[in-house]
Amino acid sequence: MPRPLWRTLWHFTLSQVAACTFAFAVVALLLLSRTLPLAQWGVPRYDFLLLGCLLVQLVLVAIRFETVREAGVILLFHLLGFLLEAFKVARGGWTYPEDAWSKVLDVPLYAGFMYASVGSYVAQAWRRCQLQVEGVPPLRIQAALIAVTYLHFFLAPSVVVRLGVSLALVLAYRRTAVTFTVAGEAHRMPLLLAFVLIGGFVYLAENLATALGAWVYPYQVGGWQPVAPAK
Repeated sequence: MPRPLWRTLWHFTLSQVAACTFAFAVVALLLLSRTLPLAQWGVPRYDFLLLGCLLVQLVLVAIRFETVREAGVILLFHLLGFLLEAFKVARGGWTYPEDAWSKVLDVPLYAGFMYASVGSYVAQAWRRCQLQVEGVPPLRIQAALIAVTYLHFFLAPSVVVRLGVSLALVLAYRRTAVTFTVAGEAHRMPLLLAFVLIGGFVYLAENLATALGAWVYPYQVGGWQPVAPAK
């Protein structure tokens, strides 16, 4: 007898919440950093966030919630994220206006952990949901799309170029699907739909993070505003 849809959705939601554990911890630290009297204690907020993120990572590995290999993936995301942040901050894409001891190239070291949150989710979801991707385009096409996407990120060209890159991604992955397991049952989803869902949640996360002062876009300097949909 097939499992009721609501039960499948419940198990799926639980698995996604577990995969987002580190991301939720980062949000909790951001909220905590806004409520604790850190200034009175002489502790810069960005340094508090860095120490908090490091402690959370150590705990997750110690209790075996994360494997050492997954922690390595997170470290890789952190390093890549820091490099991207340094480039975009230098170009005026956004700022980290507060002072901190752990600032390098005007970027607090905790910032890489926001990218690491994505890496943690990917690693956790891949293991918990037994993800498999089928129907992917040839490796050379994937590599070319990766290169073009990163060039777009670094050079920030026109909206027309962005739409062109998006169209190329749609065409390349139109037949790609991801299979995943929920409570022992296999399910299948078009990868493009997964991209849309992930992008939507990332957009919500950006709004929450900027509202909590994780970073500041130029149009948010005078006061918080919703993140531009183009992001």
